[in-house]
Amino acid sequence: MEIYPNKLQNMFDWSQFWNWFYFIFLLTAIPVALMIILEKRSPFKTAAWILVLILLPIFGVVFYLVFGQEYRKRKMFSRRGIKSLKELRRLSTEQLKNIEQKQLISKAGLNNQAQLIRLLLNNSDSLLTTGNTLKLLKDGEETFENIFYAIEQARHHIHLEYYIFEDDKIGNRLKNLLIKKRNEGVEVRIIIDDVGSWGLSRRFFKTFQANNIEIHPFMEVRFPRFTSRVNYRNHRKIIVIDGKTGFIGGVNIADRYLEGLNGIGAWRDTHLQINGDAATTLQVIFAADWYFITKQNLYGYRYFPPLSDAPGVPVQVSASGPDYSWKSIEQGFFAAIAGAHKKVYLVTPYLMPPQDLITALKTAALSQVDVRIIIPEKSDATISKWCSFSYVEELLEAGVRIFFYQNGFIHSKYLLVDDHISSVGTSNFDFRSFETNFEANAFIYQKEFADELEEHFLSDMKNCREIKYREWRKRSLFFKVRESLAHIISPMF
Repeated sequence: MEIYPNKLQNMFDWSQFWNWFYFIFLLTAIPVALMIILEKRSPFKTAAWILVLILLPIFGVVFYLVFGQEYRKRKMFSRRGIKSLKELRRLSTEQLKNIEQKQLISKAGLNNQAQLIRLLLNNSDSLLTTGNTLKLLKDGEETFENIFYAIEQARHHIHLEYYIFEDDKIGNRLKNLLIKKRNEGVEVRIIIDDVGSWGLSRRFFKTFQANNIEIHPFMEVRFPRFTSRVNYRNHRKIIVIDGKTGFIGGVNIADRYLEGLNGIGAWRDTHLQINGDAATTLQVIFAADWYFITKQNLYGYRYFPPLSDAPGVPVQVSASGPDYSWKSIEQGFFAAIAGAHKKVYLVTPYLMPPQDLITALKTAALSQVDVRIIIPEKSDATISKWCSFSYVEELLEAGVRIFFYQNGFIHSKYLLVDDHISSVGTSNFDFRSFETNFEANAFIYQKEFADELEEHFLSDMKNCREIKYREWRKRSLFFKVRESLAHIISPMF
């Protein structure tokens, strides 16, 4: 009877297994660790990835190859050949010269915002446009109502770019309207993110295609290109209609924005409608992404109406992503927060900021700037929730006021600084949005709009409970351990 253990031992020698395991680990983990170090990322991100390699041998290497590589420096996403960008660069260079001569800034009454405007022109060619009217859309119902009305008025083209487009009630309602407009002779082009909209069936695509609507997934995730593409997602949610009307914000095409989610409740979000020249600059972002996917150039006055210097709300639309040399939106947020004198009001569903933005928020609060942040207490992503909670204590300690949203899940993404600077867009206040995703944000320089956004913020605050420093420090050990573990991996999200 004792022969079986010996046979099993001969069949599977554990010592031999561990020898091979450590050999493979050393052969893979050390080169990958060197790659991470040579990339010269922030010390926090470098340390997090190396810790993953140590704690999760083999798996950590695979995880890094899929999610961790930095393609921005490798110029994986080329923007060459896009005709609309050439004109954009020419105009942005002219604007920079005018700003240096004080002409444009003085005329628009934006002397106090000159530094931020100059930054966004330099890091993302974000033209300052003045001929705009804006409409702040304060929930999913209001957003869809205005989107559908604007699409009904389209005469030449409708361009949509979304992270999530679902085959549900609102998705099919929009699909039917787009088919109707296409049958009226209006051009319709759609970009959806391949991962965000993974659930869409072939039938859904074919219905569009059968009606001569062009629809393309952004960076399809298929083997063997999986590792080079899965981590870089198009998180933008934008619409451009006839080059004159645009939409940007946090609302995707899904029923959850109207009906909420089971176990979470209502879904709160914020969107922005732009009529005027800023819609044309929003079109540049769509045209660049369209060229990246199809190699088709969109140009001409029908897509890009001539910009005016008409009076209106001053707006810069800034994009960021792996196709940009700079972390444009992150830098814009940093400059705005660092220059705050009175207040910083921030709403984000995921609070996982890079160290420079943490420092900016804490420095502002310690300088007696009124810094308030609203984040959800319930979340659609458990790990992200604990990552967000892990930043609360150090912000509270510096005097930042933190509010947990109670009435369901808040997915809004907006920033208000003092009385004249606002930002509404697609970017979360986290590593992934600032460093990895394709994003877009509108920066608005007008007191009237800032006042309206402040009212919106204070309305959201009524559905929150404020977290006090002493209360937060008394949370359970289990709570703190979950936070700490999540904090370690937060730079990788």
